[in-house]
Amino acid sequence: MKIGLALSGGGIRGIAHAGVLKALEENGIKIDIIGGTSSGGIISSLYAMGYSPYYIYILFKRYAKEIVEINSNTIISSIANFMMNKKINIAGLKTGESLEKAYENLGLKKGIRKVKDINRLPLVIPAVNVQDGKEYIFTNNIPNDAKENDKYISDVPIGRAIRATSSFPGIFCPCDFKKYNFLDGGVLDNVPVSEVKKQGADKVIAINFKSDDIDENSNAMDIIMRTLDIMGNKISENSLAKSDFILTIPTDGTGLFDVEKLDNCYKYGYKVTMENMESIKEVLKD
Repeated sequence: MKIGLALSGGGIRGIAHAGVLKALEENGIKIDIIGGTSSGGIISSLYAMGYSPYYIYILFKRYAKEIVEINSNTIISSIANFMMNKKINIAGLKTGESLEKAYENLGLKKGIRKVKDINRLPLVIPAVNVQDGKEYIFTNNIPNDAKENDKYISDVPIGRAIRATSSFPGIFCPCDFKKYNFLDGGVLDNVPVSEVKKQGADKVIAINFKSDDIDENSNAMDIIMRTLDIMGNKISENSLAKSDFILTIPTDGTGLFDVEKLDNCYKYGYKVTMENMESIKEVLKD
């Protein structure tokens, strides 16, 4: 039986996925196929390239501040403008080049330049093309029965693929590749369960994040994160329904770029997975 793992986007909270992987490995659960969107794409690609869960956590800590370099006021303003369809000054957005370069270097350490060079296990990373509004999949294994061959892209540099799936609207510029202008895959598919299944997974575990409650003490960033979670979960309803087990991780009000809460998120992912391990094992029985 082939086990697939589909990881949702969620900014800094995505490091929780490394904690999930660590718990699964410790319990002898081998992942055969992996996919992820945005920060889920960051974690899934590192794992597919052969980096261990704990080392992924260390890498995330090392590069997070350098990659983000953005404050809460900028985030609030940018996301608010995006949600209200206000004009956004592209020149003022982050390019994502630092993320791309970091990933190029991490890939080279494993002898990997392009997504198609990854051979450890099948990988799927969604992104959305601004030009036609369609979802495209970066993968090292184009399905044999794929009816939309042009939907799957394998010759993209690994750094460019990660930059594309992580180009959050209103904060990062669209990522250019050939004829495409890519944005964050979470715009259409925040938890790529369907694409993981298409790779031959018999059982798929989906990982997403709990929407934090709003109360009188909530600030603007809390409300924005709540809104983004609601949107992301709504978009992913159909995809999540196709999974065999949904593991929802609470992250205690962590914002999209709350780097200072990175350690806690990693621990949350590990803890919640361990707490649900018996249920996971039951679902994965033949």
